[in-house]
Amino acid sequence: MVMLLTPAQRNNLLAGEQLPRLPLPPAIISNGEYTPPRQSRKLQMYQQLMLERASFQAPRHGVDVHNWCRTPMAMAGAFDIMNRLFSQHFNVSETEAFDPEEAHTRRDRLSRQFVFDDQVHFLRDDADPGYFEPLTGLIELSAELLGLPHAGRFGIEQIQFAHFLKFIYLDSDTKVALLSGAPSEGMAMLTNDQMAAARSAVNFIAGDTRLLTHAVMGPGHDGWLDEIDRVHAELQPDGWKGYTVGEPFSPSDKRYRLDDEELMYPAYDRILKAGVRNICIHKGLLPENADEIMPGAEAFARVDDVGKAARDWPGLNFIIYHAAYRTIPQPTEAELHRFETTGRIDWVSDLAEIPARYGVSNIYADIGASFAFTVLTHPRLAAAMIGMLIKGLGRDHVLWGTDSVWYGSPQWQIEAFRRLIMPADLIERFGYPDLGHDDSPLRRAILGENGARLYAVDPADYVAAGVAGTQLDRIVARYRAEGGLPDNSMHGYAAK
Repeated sequence: MVMLLTPAQRNNLLAGEQLPRLPLPPAIISNGEYTPPRQSRKLQMYQQLMLERASFQAPRHGVDVHNWCRTPMAMAGAFDIMNRLFSQHFNVSETEAFDPEEAHTRRDRLSRQFVFDDQVHFLRDDADPGYFEPLTGLIELSAELLGLPHAGRFGIEQIQFAHFLKFIYLDSDTKVALLSGAPSEGMAMLTNDQMAAARSAVNFIAGDTRLLTHAVMGPGHDGWLDEIDRVHAELQPDGWKGYTVGEPFSPSDKRYRLDDEELMYPAYDRILKAGVRNICIHKGLLPENADEIMPGAEAFARVDDVGKAARDWPGLNFIIYHAAYRTIPQPTEAELHRFETTGRIDWVSDLAEIPARYGVSNIYADIGASFAFTVLTHPRLAAAMIGMLIKGLGRDHVLWGTDSVWYGSPQWQIEAFRRLIMPADLIERFGYPDLGHDDSPLRRAILGENGARLYAVDPADYVAAGVAGTQLDRIVARYRAEGGLPDNSMHGYAAK
């Protein structure tokens, strides 16, 4: 595996595990696909204020700082601090951040909300740490620096199957998740067969359907159409995943366009005939130095190939991952200025305009990763992205995804979306919708119901069951009753 981070860049990085374990991450974390930015001034202030609050509150509640930061009250406190730094962008009551009973009551009330995460990951258990250095290199180093036992294995385990189960199903309100992968010129993070095996294992443990899976397509690779037929016959995938930029961790000669009739249309025909309708495509999320490390990738990361493909194949759903947000990990000053003056967000605006331009209704946007880093650094922009997608694609065409476990448990992202406020001036200027209360029909649709409809899952089967229902419900209830809480760990790279 080729690492996109150079040795010089890596010397200026530290592992996510070395950051303070706060309810909201105090910095942007990279999984190796891009160079993480320096901690912003506001996130520095958040970190300082959160640690000060924790050092004051923890003794009052008879716990240490680390364990206090894992509580619902601490999560509310984190958003209270964010409101001080970013103005009022998050819904937090006047007392929730200081009243543990109120915070727990809210947490329990929302715990049965149906959450369908359409983009989760983990690393195969037989992974070679050296080969997957973009995901593991600094994590292992941090384990050694922190004096943790078995340092060489500690880091890898944090992003492998056992911790995946804990982060997704025990430490968050996620009810159903869609396991995804990525193409690779060598060893894949997960093969199509491994993803299918994980689906069987999770659903056996849970006692019902809690994990769905992609299969990853490899246009241009030898025998790739035969692999599509094999996967349909043997593995019955719930959808397909593609990267038009090729392998995400290195330069690739297997890039393609969705509207390439000669290359892609035979695959669409096979997929549709097999009864699979959902094709998920990684778009956007180019690193700032893409021209240097991925020359030529930008032409394939854009969404100008989506409209024609969607129009030509109305029986397929084209689900554009990351909402095609152009620059990862955060917008440049020029991009922020352009948004404030024109209302446009690079490539997200282009995606939102496709249905009107092409007369199609089979294009969807997943907000995984894009929402995570914008809500931490520019919550106003995160709200605008959501509003733009709702207005252009429709409120039933915006999907929830988190890209976990690369960034730890997805619960903080779920909380951020439940609390995010649509600024009044964006509502007036652009006609974006008010997001409503934390369990509003619009939030429920994006957090779970839209994805459930695409993948033929009935939310009522999970919401109605409750803590006395399925086997997994009982496991989660016991875990939390015995004090189980997220550990707020982050896995990846941060800037020193």
